[in-house]
Amino acid sequence: MHDYIKERTIKIGRCIVETKHTVRTIAKEFGVSKSTVHKDLTERLPEINPDLADQVKHILEYHKSIRHLRGGEATKIKYKKTSSKKREVLAAGKV
Repeated sequence: MHDYIKERTIKIGRCIVETKHTVRTIAKEFGVSKSTVHKDLTERLPEINPDLADQVKHILEYHKSIRHLRGGEATKIKYKKTSSKKREVLAAGKV
């Protein structure tokens, strides 16, 4: 494994432990894909730093346990935006 991959993996691991952000957010911060972040955290980090990997694993499990709630909230927000736009279009048509 290349040194830059090891460094990135450790940085990502520390970042997720400190901030408790999601994989998607971390991927944007580091400019890599979600798949890369996930592979770094689940496959590479246990080889490099098992203690940090254990902490990260608990955070990832927590995020997985609440993902259905996050998805529901995103859908709720989406439909609120959609319904408000429809009201604006209908109001503009009546005027």
